[in-house]
Amino acid sequence: MNPPAAAPVARPELIRSYVAIGDSITEGMEDDSGPGGEYRGFADRLAEHLGTLSPDFRYANLGVRGRRMKHIFGEQLDQTLAWKPDLVTVLAGGNDVLRPGGDLDELAENFEWGVRQLRDAGIRVVILAGHDTGWIPVLRLYRGRIAVFSMHMRAVAERTGTEIVDLWALNALNDPRAWSDDRLHPNGAGHQIVAARVADLLGHPMGPPESWTDPWSTPPQQLPRILRRREGRRWARQHLVPWLRRRAMGRSSGDGRLPRRPELDYLHDEETRELLRRKLKEAGADTHYNDYSADDTPPTSSPSGTKGPEPQR
Repeated sequence: MNPPAAAPVARPELIRSYVAIGDSITEGMEDDSGPGGEYRGFADRLAEHLGTLSPDFRYANLGVRGRRMKHIFGEQLDQTLAWKPDLVTVLAGGNDVLRPGGDLDELAENFEWGVRQLRDAGIRVVILAGHDTGWIPVLRLYRGRIAVFSMHMRAVAERTGTEIVDLWALNALNDPRAWSDDRLHPNGAGHQIVAARVADLLGHPMGPPESWTDPWSTPPQQLPRILRRREGRRWARQHLVPWLRRRAMGRSSGDGRLPRRPELDYLHDEETRELLRRKLKEAGADTHYNDYSADDTPPTSSPSGTKGPEPQR
């Protein structure tokens, strides 16, 4: 719940360490804006922002493409609990939901077990729930399963007192300009929308709410039907068929792949940390984040981002 408008707003809790766990979206796939074209993603973008607020900020990203719930709440969870960071973002279940016939109720039970492990360790957790695939050919067939599991995640957040960002409620993600050519992963703009929404929920906004509610000044371009069909055939040939082939063979694009940032380590080198420390001291460590002032502005509460109640025991 947001405080009453007349009430003083508490200073947001400073986050000194952050671990991102999940699959390909957490890994940052298709956001190739990193150094030398490396993947970046919402988690890296969020870490870069939080790293401007604390000179000794540490970050790890354990997300790997193709990882399922058993991996995310397996080895990724074990490593995260050993580190006990201030913040963990969880994006899990997508690869399980896309496997026809899987029991979503059982999957939700496993999800809740994993979230409770993190919460019981005293870690601040932000869940990221699934996005709407209704506008994507073929993937719209999974829309119902994604919606059901997203509702499960909202229920888990309610029961465990966990913060949640519902990607389905982010209208900006229903714009094709937020997605990469494969239609499975956000592009740089989409990852930035997600990062900005999470940062706002944490009380450390990257900018005004419009940066994630309405990032474009014009509506998306609508292609003629013949071009849409041609584009759909090209997409199926380049992306859908290989994806279905891997599923049929029980393989994953992440087989044998390791996380990009497997250690909880300083985001900045020693020289940069010292420079940032001096700048923050000179600025009085006030609540100005990347030239955007959040003074007396509470985090935005909406269906896309909710702070959880006290967990039920």
